[in-house]
Amino acid sequence: MANQSTSSPEDEQHSQADNQHDDPQQNENDREDRPERKRPGKKPLIILAVVAIVMIIVGLWFWLTTRNIETTDDAFTEANAVTIAPKASGYVTELRVKDNQRVKKGDLLVVIDPRDSLAQRDQAQAQLGLARAQLHQAQASLELAKVQYPAQKDQALAQQAKAEANLLNAEADYKRQRGVDPRATSQRNIDAASAQLRSARAELAGAKAQVEVASQVQLQIQQQKTNVEARQRQVEQAQAQLNTANLNLSYTQVLAPYDGFVTKRNVQVGTLVQAGTALFSLVSPDVWITANFKETQLEHMNPGDKVEITVDAWPDMKLEGHVDSIQMGSGSRFSAFPAENATGNYVKIVQRVPVKIVIDKGLDPNQALPLGLSVEPKVRIK
Repeated sequence: MANQSTSSPEDEQHSQADNQHDDPQQNENDREDRPERKRPGKKPLIILAVVAIVMIIVGLWFWLTTRNIETTDDAFTEANAVTIAPKASGYVTELRVKDNQRVKKGDLLVVIDPRDSLAQRDQAQAQLGLARAQLHQAQASLELAKVQYPAQKDQALAQQAKAEANLLNAEADYKRQRGVDPRATSQRNIDAASAQLRSARAELAGAKAQVEVASQVQLQIQQQKTNVEARQRQVEQAQAQLNTANLNLSYTQVLAPYDGFVTKRNVQVGTLVQAGTALFSLVSPDVWITANFKETQLEHMNPGDKVEITVDAWPDMKLEGHVDSIQMGSGSRFSAFPAENATGNYVKIVQRVPVKIVIDKGLDPNQALPLGLSVEPKVRIK
């Protein structure tokens, strides 16, 4: 219908508000009719108190269990690793190992062509045989000289005695020829006696000289002894050359210096190698941990402290060990380019010091940890 009016919700709200302001008594009655709000009980407070106590206990327990523990994530596995290189040159004729193979000390790893070394050894053996033969000859000459030279002296003395007798006879003949009546002899006989006298004197002088030479028996024997000593030195020299040849021959066989694993192999059969050429690396199975702790963590850390070790590669592996030693210097001090703190502007940086940790338990003897693995040690300090 045209005269009927419509009212909006806003008009009704305004009208109700006006009615409430106009009737205070009714407002009071409405408040009395409303139910009262219940106050919160003690149960939430109790729960809150229990949670707070539990948190305090947990925090206290965590502090008590970790206050004597120093840890770092800057720690890695380490072991002895050497580069295997030959001392002989030649072609590789045998390769006895594969990549990452475990070997024992003394195992044959590589064989280099030994023919050149064998020829040198045979030549040295021949030189040694010749030197020994010459030594035996010199020793025989010495034994002969000990008999020969005294006999020669005696023979020289006998020749001297004979020459003296001949001289006496010649002198006697000469005196007879000069003392008789010239008519009873001839000038020829006198000249012959005179010549015989001079010859006897010459023979005596020669015999005396022979005696003087033959009398040097000790010097002659000493000369033979010196010859024997020289031959002995030659034998020793030849033996040394043979030892060197055998040593060079042994270098053609590369042996494992200790138990370990073959890594980084870069040699094949037929490869021409030179002395000092790197063939591969040999890693020892005896692994330790190098942990780089901050210098502020070392105050109470001492060798012998127990360590719990976790390996990132095998989270379930739990190792136990102890602190072996603390390096006498920070890592930066022994780096290739140590910091020059006395030059330019200085900014203090907390240094890290390597700590060696030896593994005591938890590692399978047949299992070795590769080098450079990340680990997390927890050191219990006293």
